[in-house]
Amino acid sequence: MTVATPAAGRPHASRGELLRVLGLGFGIAVVVGGVVGQGILRTPGIVAGALHDPVWILLAWAAVGLFTLIDAFALVELGAAIPRAGGPYAFVERAFGRVPGAVVGWSDWFTNLFAVAFIAVAFAEFTQRFGVLPGAPTGALAVAVIGACWLVNWLGTSVSGLSQNIGSALKAIALLVIVGLCFAAPGPSIAAPALAAHPALTIAGVAIALRAILNTYSGWNTCAYFCEEVHAPEKNLARATFTGIAVVTGLYLLVNAGLLHALTVDQIAASNLPVADAVETVLGPAGGLVTTAFAMISVAAIANLVVMSVSRIAFGMARSGILPSVLAQVAPSGTPRAALLASVVIAGALASSGAYMSLMAIGATFAILVNIAVDLAALGLRRSEPDLPRPYRMPFFPLPPLAGIAINLVILIALLSEDPTNTLVGIVTPFVAALAYLAIHRLRPKL
Repeated sequence: MTVATPAAGRPHASRGELLRVLGLGFGIAVVVGGVVGQGILRTPGIVAGALHDPVWILLAWAAVGLFTLIDAFALVELGAAIPRAGGPYAFVERAFGRVPGAVVGWSDWFTNLFAVAFIAVAFAEFTQRFGVLPGAPTGALAVAVIGACWLVNWLGTSVSGLSQNIGSALKAIALLVIVGLCFAAPGPSIAAPALAAHPALTIAGVAIALRAILNTYSGWNTCAYFCEEVHAPEKNLARATFTGIAVVTGLYLLVNAGLLHALTVDQIAASNLPVADAVETVLGPAGGLVTTAFAMISVAAIANLVVMSVSRIAFGMARSGILPSVLAQVAPSGTPRAALLASVVIAGALASSGAYMSLMAIGATFAILVNIAVDLAALGLRRSEPDLPRPYRMPFFPLPPLAGIAINLVILIALLSEDPTNTLVGIVTPFVAALAYLAIHRLRPKL
C-alpha cells in the first residue's frame, strides 16, 4: 500500500508558489460571485433616492454595465499576456515601473480592503434585520463575518474555490427566483410612477447613483487576481470575464425592473433591503425573512471571495518588494496565509466603524484610480512592448482604454463635487502610503 504524498497526490505549493488548480468554472463563478452580493441587495434604495425616475434608474444600471465591459478589454488583454498574481498591480509595474506600480498596488489593495469592510457591514445590517443578535453592534458583527471568511480561506485554495463555485450558482438561482416573485407582486407598475412628486435630476444625484452602482459592479475584474492559479489563463480569463459581466448586467436589470414593478420608487428609496420588501408583498412577512436570510448568505459568500482576492494582491506586492517579504509566503495548501492574515486584520479594523456609506465612498475612489491605471498600462505596453505575446488583443484599439480613461475621469470629477472629503481621502491615501513605504524601503532594503 502506497502512502500518498503531496507530490504524488494533490498539488502542493512550495514557498512563494501558488497552485494552478482553478478552472473556467471558477473564473466565471468569481466574476458573477465577486460582483453579485450586497450591492444589488443594498444599493437599489440609494440609486432610487438619487435618481427618482424609473427610466433613469434602469438606464444608469445598463450604462454602468456597458462601461464595465469597455473597461474590461484592457484588463483582459493584460491579464492574458501577463498572468501574474496581483492583477492590476502586476500590469502597471510591468508597464511603468516600481513607483507607479506601488501606487496602483496600494490603491487596489485598499479598494478590496474597503470592499471587505463595507460588505461585512451590510451583512451585519441584514443580520439585525433578520432578528439575530438585534442588540449587537454593527461593527462587531461585521468583524465576526470577516473572521469566518478568514477561516475558510485559511483551509486552502481548493476549499475556498469550491465554496465560491457553489455560492455563485446558488446566488444566481436565488436572484432569478426573487425576480419572478417581484413580477408576481400586485404592486405599482414602472409605467405609472408619481413623477410630479419627485425632485429634478441633479449632478449630485447622478454622482451618488453612479458611485453606488460602480460599487455594485465592483469585482468584475476578480478573475485577474488568480491568473497564476487558473488553468490556461490566456483563454479562460477572457471567457470568464466577458461571460460574467454579461450575466451580471442581465441579472441587475431584471432585479431592478422587478423591484420597480413591485414597489414605488419612494418605497425602494426608503429601504436598505428592497428585495425583501418586494417579496414580502407576495409572500407576506415570511417571504421577507426568507429573502433576508438569502441576503445574509449571499453577502457572506461575496465577502469570502473578496477576502480570497485581497490576499493575492498583498502576496503579489510582497513578492515584488512593495510589502514585507513575509507576506509572500505560501502554505502547502496554496494559500498565502500571512498576506491573508494581514488583510483581514486591516479590513476588520475598517469594518468595526460600521460606517457603510463612508467606506463605500472611499472604496469607489480607489477603484476608479485602479481602472484608469489599467487602461494607461494597456496603452503603454502596446507602445513599449509591441512584440509581447498577447493571446487576447482588444478590438478597436485604442478606443476602449481611451474611453475608459475619459469616463472614469468624468465620474471622479462628479464624485469630487458631490463628496469632496471622502473622494480626496481615496485619491491621496494610496500615494502617501506608497511613497512612505518606498522611502522606508530605501532606508531598509530588507524588511
